[in-house]
Amino acid sequence: MKREPRLHFSDADLAEPKLKKPIKRVEKAAAKADKAQAKIPKKTVVKKERGFDPATGKVKTHLRFEEVDKKKPPSKLTHAAQDAPANLVLSQFHREVQQSEDDNVGVESAHKLEGAAESGGRLIQSAHRSHQLKPYRAAARAETRLEKANVDALQKKAQIEHPTSNPVSKWQQKQAIKKQYVAAKYGKTAKNTAKTTENTTKAAKKAAEKTKQAGQFVWRHKKGFAIAAALFLMLAFFLNGLSSCSVLLEGAGSGIVASTYPSQDADMRGAEAAYWDMEAELQEYLDNYERTHDYDEYHFDLDDIEHDPYVLISILTALHQGEWTLDEVQGTLQMLFEKQYILTEDVVVETRYRTETRTGSYTVTDPETGETSTEEYEYEVQVPYDYYICTVTLENFNLSHVPVYIMGEEQLGMYATYMATLGNRPDLFPGSEYIGKYAEGSYTDYEIPPEALEDEVFAAIITEAEKYLGYPYVWGGSSPSTSFDCSGFVSWVINHSGWDVGRLGAQGLCNICTRVSSANVQPGDLVFFTGTYDTPGVSHVGIYVGNGMMIHCGDPISYANLNSSYWQSHFYCYGRLP
Repeated sequence: MKREPRLHFSDADLAEPKLKKPIKRVEKAAAKADKAQAKIPKKTVVKKERGFDPATGKVKTHLRFEEVDKKKPPSKLTHAAQDAPANLVLSQFHREVQQSEDDNVGVESAHKLEGAAESGGRLIQSAHRSHQLKPYRAAARAETRLEKANVDALQKKAQIEHPTSNPVSKWQQKQAIKKQYVAAKYGKTAKNTAKTTENTTKAAKKAAEKTKQAGQFVWRHKKGFAIAAALFLMLAFFLNGLSSCSVLLEGAGSGIVASTYPSQDADMRGAEAAYWDMEAELQEYLDNYERTHDYDEYHFDLDDIEHDPYVLISILTALHQGEWTLDEVQGTLQMLFEKQYILTEDVVVETRYRTETRTGSYTVTDPETGETSTEEYEYEVQVPYDYYICTVTLENFNLSHVPVYIMGEEQLGMYATYMATLGNRPDLFPGSEYIGKYAEGSYTDYEIPPEALEDEVFAAIITEAEKYLGYPYVWGGSSPSTSFDCSGFVSWVINHSGWDVGRLGAQGLCNICTRVSSANVQPGDLVFFTGTYDTPGVSHVGIYVGNGMMIHCGDPISYANLNSSYWQSHFYCYGRLP
């Protein structure tokens, strides 16, 4: 679990009478936080679930992580081979869904059936997980109290060094300190923690400037807020069939509210910390795998263990349809972890031979005396033995790919809305890569040459496509109310520009096109790529707009230059629609 900085005050600070109480509160809160951290379980046991693969005849072992119950010994491993074929059907279905983008179509209904069958078990798991994560909740609360004490002490120190009697200035000062404090806390080196006091004090000098920036936040990110409002309105139309102008305006006014995370900071950061700890346990298990197992040979095929905190919080908020507490999402966190990380152990036993030296004896007779004696000799033999080869595979399904498999259209639309604005909380997880994409950056725009728009077909395509510039990438998304992935975006655009091809994946769109050369490509043709993520065949698609440019659902929807090294290295072909 990420910890709040333990502040270090100078001798001058300790001697300052006005700082004695704030420093005392910091020290008391830090002691309680350390005590709560110490109660977090550090060990896990692994429960193995056997699965039988009828195609290969092998038994694969799926590893599941559980915290140690100190009152009870770990349960003995069971080998339920008779249940393996049925269990394999479900796991194979999940894998086939992942392997191709085409399988996004219709997958939601299948997962609803699966979810109904699993719901009873999840209730039990949720209750058990809630008990298990009690130490995490306590630690998260303690760290939140420490954060408040730290910020209050730093603000008091700043007021002493830069006094002001204006209440607005005091508020500005505190906001600037808090922002700098959060940035320092999430820094990646110990130096950042050690310098938190110094950095936040400096922030007080910039309070007016920071406040001005905060006041301009909505204006600077008006595109993001507009996208969130549009997504919200489309979702509202889908749910309620809005018809009057007054209701429409009311929905637009509530767009910003609807795109803001409603949960408390302590709960959101606590959920991120709990998920991070599960990942840390998994990493520790893999790091010590050879030491804790007894096989003759090991092979590892491991994806990186990582997730983005904004993706996690947006999923939790959409699934729970609004505000939630850490206690309420324990079962959801476990479910998401199991869907994101698929860890398998495949053990193959080979018969091998080793050379062993053995001792034999024979009788020798003395030709002169006739006496006999026994003499020993050594000889070598080939002895068979079992040789165990273990292959450990960790598949990171990518947490951002999970929503389409577990959400309906309403929830997926909420998820897209929260991702479009990062819940209007760019300060919550400043280390996220989405800060640069959504909060600070803007999508790449491009002005279509007027002569290209003389083609009525292309004009219709680009008019529809440009409606969604800046929309976030949502795996499996296929409509404005849910936002889009690459093939969902292209399918939607062409279906609203004169075609009727349905919802196709990238490979499916490629299959219906006639391949054209680079010399003959025209605006409105499609452009296909391979290898942009781990999937067979075509993995990405965009719409060519001329002059070496395309519009596509990147992250977010934007224009892109096809002459860049990245797109050149993944280019597959151009295709013309029928």
